[in-house]
Amino acid sequence: MKKIAADPFRDIDFTGAKRGAVIPLGPGKTKISIRLDNRVIDYFRGQVERAGAGNYQTLINDALTAFIQQRSMIEAVRQVVREELAGKTPA
Repeated sequence: MKKIAADPFRDIDFTGAKRGAVIPLGPGKTKISIRLDNRVIDYFRGQVERAGAGNYQTLINDALTAFIQQRSMIEAVRQVVREELAGKTPA
């Protein structure tokens, strides 16, 4: 097998380069760093493995979104019940 030696020095011009992601993020998403329990990561990675495809980070995002929607629904139902009870007069 023939070995190819690497160039000892290459003069690369970065004057026109731009910093940032190679693929820009879509609107409505923000890149963050977060620490999660290993069991949370293991659970969502396991879900992706069982499905055969996917992204565990997307699953975590979907779970958090569902939690927010559920909480919003519960709060809406509570508000309706409060309003209904407030409108009733005791007999």
